[in-house]
Amino acid sequence: MRCSNTATTSRSNASVKAASRARRWRRWPRARSGARTRWWRASRARSRRSWARTRSTSTRCWRRRASTASPRRCGSGCVNASRPDIASLAGRRVALWGWGREGRAAYAALRAAADGLPAGGGDDRFPATLTLLCSEAEADEARALGDARLRVETQASAERLSAFDVVVKSPGISPYRPEALEAASRGTRFLGGTALWFASRPDATTLCVTGTKGKSTSSALLAHLLRAGGHRTALTGNIGQPLLEVLDGQAEYWVVELSSYQTGDVAAAGVPPQVALVTNVFPEHLDWHGSHERYVRDKLALVTGAHPRIAVLNAADPLLAEAGRGLPRSEVRWFGHADGWHLRGDVLWRGGREVLDTRGVPLPGRHNRANLCGVLAAIEALGLDAVALAPHAAGFRPLPHRLQSLGVRDGLEYVNDSISTTPHASLAALEVFAGRPVAILVGGHDRGVDWSAFAEAVRARPPAAIVTMGQNGPRIHALLAADAGCAGYALRQAAGLGEAVAQARTALAGGGVVLLSPGAPSFGAYRDYAERGRHFAALAGFDPAAIAAIPGIGIA
Repeated sequence: MRCSNTATTSRSNASVKAASRARRWRRWPRARSGARTRWWRASRARSRRSWARTRSTSTRCWRRRASTASPRRCGSGCVNASRPDIASLAGRRVALWGWGREGRAAYAALRAAADGLPAGGGDDRFPATLTLLCSEAEADEARALGDARLRVETQASAERLSAFDVVVKSPGISPYRPEALEAASRGTRFLGGTALWFASRPDATTLCVTGTKGKSTSSALLAHLLRAGGHRTALTGNIGQPLLEVLDGQAEYWVVELSSYQTGDVAAAGVPPQVALVTNVFPEHLDWHGSHERYVRDKLALVTGAHPRIAVLNAADPLLAEAGRGLPRSEVRWFGHADGWHLRGDVLWRGGREVLDTRGVPLPGRHNRANLCGVLAAIEALGLDAVALAPHAAGFRPLPHRLQSLGVRDGLEYVNDSISTTPHASLAALEVFAGRPVAILVGGHDRGVDWSAFAEAVRARPPAAIVTMGQNGPRIHALLAADAGCAGYALRQAAGLGEAVAQARTALAGGGVVLLSPGAPSFGAYRDYAERGRHFAALAGFDPAAIAAIPGIGIA
């Protein structure tokens, strides 16, 4: 069938019915008062224009290549060319890929949209039936829902993925997997829930936060200060609440934490954030991205592809300093620079104005206090008085698993920094305890990250002991073994966390700090970094249940 990019003046009865079904499908939820939500009104005109483009003699646009039997979607009426709000999925062949919390949120959002239809008003292709591609373990949970309209499959091959116009995937699934790349080459579009939310909520005033490290603390601190100023603020995203769980929520400001898995979704949505804050960029998640270069590109997509109105960047980060010179569609504001928000010793300054002594702020480590500069610069970018809000940082509750002091047992302080998944983060943790005897526990899932800079740093400023563990423990141990004796630190090797804690206790017989800062993910041994941190707490003799969840998530 030939591809047409313009609506025709005469349509068959079948086409009229298809267009009518598409219009009926777009009956969105109402607020408790019965009124349509504000975001529905804001996006209605845009969505109406989108549907006007698709009302041709066919509800799906195809072009077949001579070399393959696989259809390739094209044209302005195709989902590949449209803003990917949830309304744009009506009439498309849609699959969900992954059944973690993000996948379940996407399912709930799509099903809620469909359930707003009158009886018999659904579309035969979508969303009457959704296909879920997931693991065997996830499949059991999904089938337990008893949803006859949810088709659950456990094989996500290139051929199967190519059967769909749109695949809404969970963030942990890399689009660089061979099967995803092959399906994308055939015309399948891969989106995350983040893209659907941003495209569906163009009315929201968003402050997006990313960075290799510090993004969760910065996001939570940003929400804390905005709320202290009397502003109804949402704290969502990668920090612990998928955006689609609050699709119809109302807030004055939306603080959205984004991982490198999600930044491209904001760019794909076509709705620029009001403010984008980037704390830093250094090697991470190389197994997902495939290379350091691709990781940097994907991480910076928040500013290079999403085109925020204002980009707030760390002047002390070389990669960001370079990236900031190439953002013609954004106003760039710097922190960590003498002209803006910066630290002099422990004192926070705004240009030449002294603002706050940060020694009373519960942010362990200079790197965390430097992130406070970025947060205040982001608040200032909204036109608010950041100087007046800065003192409220003293009331901030630090996040768990981030340089979290659990307490003292038998003369040893135990510090849980399980969130540390890069060697750079482990070095930052060591700096916090400079001058004290420290036994640091490093190692975990091996993503092939280079530990040479870590080895060089501990050679110059050695801790009391380093205990390696986990999958990459032997590799780290071999790297450090040549220097440990000369540098003056004890080097131990352990099979797992329990043995590592015991080795650290032995190495610190005279007292000191047992620091869990692995510099590597927890994959394989634990469900996530939080489970690893709770296990460490139990091994140290503390109640793991006392490690609370991250405070402030949601809308308040």
